[in-house]
Amino acid sequence: MNARLLPTCLLAFLTLLAGALSGMAGAQGVPAAPASGVAPAGAGCPTLLRHTFDRLQDEKPQPLCQYAGKVVLVVNTASFCGFTRQYRGLEDLYARYKGRGLVVLGFPSNDFSQETGSNKEVAEFCENTFGVKFPMFTKSSVRGPQANALFKDLAAQSGQAPEWNFYKYLVDREGKLVGAYPSRTEPQDKAFTATIERLLAQQPG
Repeated sequence: MNARLLPTCLLAFLTLLAGALSGMAGAQGVPAAPASGVAPAGAGCPTLLRHTFDRLQDEKPQPLCQYAGKVVLVVNTASFCGFTRQYRGLEDLYARYKGRGLVVLGFPSNDFSQETGSNKEVAEFCENTFGVKFPMFTKSSVRGPQANALFKDLAAQSGQAPEWNFYKYLVDREGKLVGAYPSRTEPQDKAFTATIERLLAQQPG
């Protein structure tokens, strides 16, 4: 080898070696980022969202921490209720504001004897009849001793369990319950949407 090229080759080799060592250190010392933007409990995830529920369509576990930092509208739903038409309003609300940070979470329940189908049947009904795309979860109880963990927390904080299907709880970006709304509150109610817009304009502290 030409002696004049030796320093250049040696420098290149040392540069490659330093890069390899740096990569090894990073792999050993730096934790991997959470998959799909899911916020782990205790790392910016408010207590109210530290629950996991199975997705309605495929029954795969979904941590609610993935919605940390969003304005969250929680609704207990049913397929055979006088308020079932609100599915369309909820989907419109979700489509209108999801880009600004709103998420609607639907929890089908047979607590009022108006959700008798299987999870698959409920999923097909919601998609085929109302084009629902907001996140929905498998059937569960939303009131009383058998209520799921999220609705127990919401009832405890608001002092009010769902009185009927399509009861609504609104949670701000910091995971704090803002209000509980009865079934007759339509998704497009002006005062209701004004509250959502106000919450969307706020950024978590």
